[in-house]
Amino acid sequence: MLVASCVLAGIVPGLRAQDSASRMPVRALSAADSGDLSLAQTKVDVNPVARDEEIRRRLQRVLEATTWFASPRVRVESGVVFLDGRASTDPLKTWAGDLARNTQDVVAVVNRMKVPTPSIWDFGPAARGLVTLWRDVIGALPSLAFGAIVLVLSLGAALLTIRVARRVLEPRLPIKLLRTVIVRALGTLVLLVGVYVILRVMGLTQLALTLVGGTGLLGLAVGIAFRDITENFLASLFLSIQRPFEPADLIEVAGVTGYVQQLNMRTTVMMNLDGNVVQIPNATVYKSNIRNYTTNCNRREVFDIGIGYDDAIAEAQEIARRVLAAHPAVLDDPEPSVLVDSLGESTVNLRVYFWLDGRENSWLKVRSSVIRLVKREFQANGISMPDAAREIIFPKGVPVTQQPDVDPRGDLSPGPETDQEIVSTKAEGGLHSEASMIEEQARQSRKVGETNLLEPTSGATAASATASGAAGDTK
Repeated sequence: MLVASCVLAGIVPGLRAQDSASRMPVRALSAADSGDLSLAQTKVDVNPVARDEEIRRRLQRVLEATTWFASPRVRVESGVVFLDGRASTDPLKTWAGDLARNTQDVVAVVNRMKVPTPSIWDFGPAARGLVTLWRDVIGALPSLAFGAIVLVLSLGAALLTIRVARRVLEPRLPIKLLRTVIVRALGTLVLLVGVYVILRVMGLTQLALTLVGGTGLLGLAVGIAFRDITENFLASLFLSIQRPFEPADLIEVAGVTGYVQQLNMRTTVMMNLDGNVVQIPNATVYKSNIRNYTTNCNRREVFDIGIGYDDAIAEAQEIARRVLAAHPAVLDDPEPSVLVDSLGESTVNLRVYFWLDGRENSWLKVRSSVIRLVKREFQANGISMPDAAREIIFPKGVPVTQQPDVDPRGDLSPGPETDQEIVSTKAEGGLHSEASMIEEQARQSRKVGETNLLEPTSGATAASATASGAAGDTK
């Protein structure tokens, strides 16, 4: 019996402990469902100093004094604080829980305050936001007024800088485009300094630093986005500095031959030899080979002519040389030459070289006249000019008629009028250059409407520019 009593005495308390432990999660769960639980303290006093009623009165007074809560109620049991009532926002509900948790001898906090859900038709927050915005605007008026004053002063300083820089650089820097770029860059720099001061005064320091640091990045982005425009602009700047041609110069670039009218920010405007206005992008002009026929007025022309194998080469060369020496448009210095170029299938090919003044005469007309006269002299002196060999049969024979002897050079020396008629026929229309006619057409044509970067500076005159860029030969 004694042993049985001892066993029962050990088992019964164990069963009671297990029963109480099995019921504890149910009570804790119900408490958790009724409100927000705070973390349990790591240390709980057995004999607290502050009583539950003292804790309740203290918390109740604090919550009512704030006037932040509607119908706040505080209940304390064994150091556990229960909070009831309504809080307007979640941060206020959290604040009340933290207040109770930090109170002396509080073991835990059950925050059961309700936060009402705002209605979708509640315009209170919007009204409060507008009021706040209006107060901010009123408070920023002094800064805005100061910023406006600084901005006006910056604009005035930028315009003054541009005007002074233009007057200083105009006599010292003859390149108009480069002068314009430098002047505008100085004005923009002064304006950016004013904007930076405004942003710093208004408290936007980070934005000011971003503006200053991002100017280079913005320029890089714009350069990439507008690559072609930027490339043409830089090419126009380099062309205006190097000046490989002047207005009214006859040039050949990118397969186009014509007279230069103007160089603007994007294109080079030319009038070709057919009277058509052609615009070529400056980037293409800068990267292409440029032939300027006006820089040196003398121009060499060449043509080929074939004679028969039975003819004397030296005699044919001398005849062609005499024609070149007697021609009024062919220059004596450098002297013309007639060279043997090659031996063809049926002819000995001669190549004729001669020089002419491209400013006075048309190279196409002079070339036509020289070829015509050389051919006539070869025929008059019995120099054959056969074509490709072929066999022709005449069944009835070929009648032969003898012509009276004619002086082969008798028509080259009768007099000035006869010489001119022989040298240039009516079909050739004279040997003079057509540059003046094309220049007149260029002046009468509609302008592109942009600034000509090749215009003479203030110290130069239009007459000197025309003299330096006199037109060359034309078609």
